[in-house]
Amino acid sequence: MGVLDSAHPGDVIGFSGHSLVSAGVNLCSFGVPLWSLSHVGIVGKCNSPGRGLRLFDSAAGFGVRSQPLRAGLELYDGKVWIYRLARPLYLHECARLCSHLDSMLGLPYDTAGALRAGGLLWAAAQGAFRGESLASLFCSEFVAEQLSYIGMFNTTNVSRWSPNHLMRTLRRLGVVHKPERVK
Repeated sequence: MGVLDSAHPGDVIGFSGHSLVSAGVNLCSFGVPLWSLSHVGIVGKCNSPGRGLRLFDSAAGFGVRSQPLRAGLELYDGKVWIYRLARPLYLHECARLCSHLDSMLGLPYDTAGALRAGGLLWAAAQGAFRGESLASLFCSEFVAEQLSYIGMFNTTNVSRWSPNHLMRTLRRLGVVHKPERVK
């Protein structure tokens, strides 16, 4: 996993699992089962000395959590990519991101929100009639909110993004580079 040696806070990690749940996420979000993204997280730097880069994500059964970057990726059963930000964060953006990531630890997972974000038309309709809620978060909602919070991604409703739709949009807008395979 040498590609992780140059990871920076704000980079997005994309996951494609081998489970039926992952395949279902892909089918609902116009992805290819067992290849397209079924989960995303974001790289942050823990404020504690010596703890290094961490993977922050929101997962079913856990909610918003943080774990050492390498450990989180090694345990994952599936493919993993890194989407590097188009530019490194400025120091104030990095500090703002890391502080915000830490403040959201422990928020519950938003299962209903994840289901609503499934299809592009359904997500757009839900986005028009439902405001965003940050009381609980699903993975791509969490990542979109973090990037929006630091000014890297302008969106009116973070609750409308599925993993595939979010990453396609971030690539099209030039927020992130083409993904590099980690494993």
